[in-house]
Amino acid sequence: MKTIMSRLLHSQSSLPRLYTMAVSRNGRLLSTDSNNVDEPFKVEEAETVDVPPPPTEKLLVLGGNGFVGSHVCREALDRGVFVSSISRSGRSSLHDSWANSVVWHQGDLLSPDSWKDALNGVTAVISCVGGFGSNAHMYKINGTANINAIRAAAEQGVKRFVYISAADFGLASYLLKGYYEGKKAAETELLIKFPYGGVIFRPGFIHGTRRVGSMKLPLGVIGAPLEMILQHAKPLNQIPLIGPLFTPPVSVTKVAKVAVRAATDPVFPPGIIDVYGILRYSQQKTA
Repeated sequence: MKTIMSRLLHSQSSLPRLYTMAVSRNGRLLSTDSNNVDEPFKVEEAETVDVPPPPTEKLLVLGGNGFVGSHVCREALDRGVFVSSISRSGRSSLHDSWANSVVWHQGDLLSPDSWKDALNGVTAVISCVGGFGSNAHMYKINGTANINAIRAAAEQGVKRFVYISAADFGLASYLLKGYYEGKKAAETELLIKFPYGGVIFRPGFIHGTRRVGSMKLPLGVIGAPLEMILQHAKPLNQIPLIGPLFTPPVSVTKVAKVAVRAATDPVFPPGIIDVYGILRYSQQKTA
């Protein structure tokens, strides 16, 4: 028994020697007999590069080379969204640098087969398509063209669809019958096809610097002061017959800002947004 115990004690005393040497990086020796290490173990940190993540939202702007559409494209690009656009003329005639970042498609919304491929991978659509002319022409451009787009987007599984419609000005609605009937038909179709992801904007007069050929029309000179005054005179809008004439104008930059938010923010409420809603949302800070 004593012999066994003496052997155990002898083996325990020799255990530390089993750990006296260990091979470290570069062949250097580490000693466990003391708390000192021949050379500290160094961990080299990898060099990091600040690369922004790829865009997760793919936005298709209908009529992106127009007055409102061009501002929508630029706003979306500023927010890091991938942007493509469809118009009958194709690429925008604008020479601004942002236009080079948009993928331009040429197509006619009245002929869905000419542009359906542009919907591949698209998560949201903003339609800025509209026009004037005869009643039949206005209904076709404001109504039929947008209805075709809404149906095609729904079939493709697009999540959200924002439609830039127009406020009802009462007498103007009667004089521009085809224009407003077309808008209302498109609105109805959108609420049916996109009950949870459809947003309808009803701005009044949209002001800003509008390009007509080589000319620039500074519509903000009139629109901005009226917007400032009439946005605080909402009760006047309720006056019978003439009340709609007091609908405040809104700047094109505000319309674009809120439209892009409505298209890319999954918690933005669906439904109809009037000019007062546009003004309210434009004042809110976004992430």
